[in-house]
Amino acid sequence: MMNRALFLDRDGVINIDFGYVCQPRECVFVDGIFEVVRVANAHDYKVIIVTNQAGIGRGRFSAWQFTTLTTWMVGRFAREEATIDAVYHCPHHPDSGIGLYRIRCDCRKPQPGMLIRARCDFDLNMAESLIVGDKISDLEAGERAGVGAGFLLGVKSSENRVLLPGGYRTISNLLEVKSFLQKGSAARKIQ
Repeated sequence: MMNRALFLDRDGVINIDFGYVCQPRECVFVDGIFEVVRVANAHDYKVIIVTNQAGIGRGRFSAWQFTTLTTWMVGRFAREEATIDAVYHCPHHPDSGIGLYRIRCDCRKPQPGMLIRARCDFDLNMAESLIVGDKISDLEAGERAGVGAGFLLGVKSSENRVLLPGGYRTISNLLEVKSFLQKGSAARKIQ
């Protein structure tokens, strides 16, 4: 039997996006994130972080710093009795990357590479999965990977006029995701 996943962007969904967060002392969690992950765990969703981390490619922080913060963050979720099953990241940037990081890749959202890798690694039913992001590119990656439902958290005014994929909608807080998870299948279109 295939699994389903709750895909989460990191900066802006899990933690407040202060720009290039790379140390635990800079990490402030978004209200409700631990509760959402606990509900996803209770309803048999794999919880998978998919995050663009161009700060690595731009030389703002190192891959080691990212890994250290990620290990701390996953541990913090565990202490809150919330399980993160995997973290996928893209360190590339097609224009501002340095050296080997300056490439156009299939993993930088809006490309679906990270989600496709997760699909293979976890035997995921993408139509039964959902994604939460704070940028249109997060949802575009979800749509390209066949994710059945998605939420755009805290819409920026410049993105207000962008049409969202079918089955996707905007939300103002994470409690709306919690309610959706408790109702059941992600394959049902969001009302």
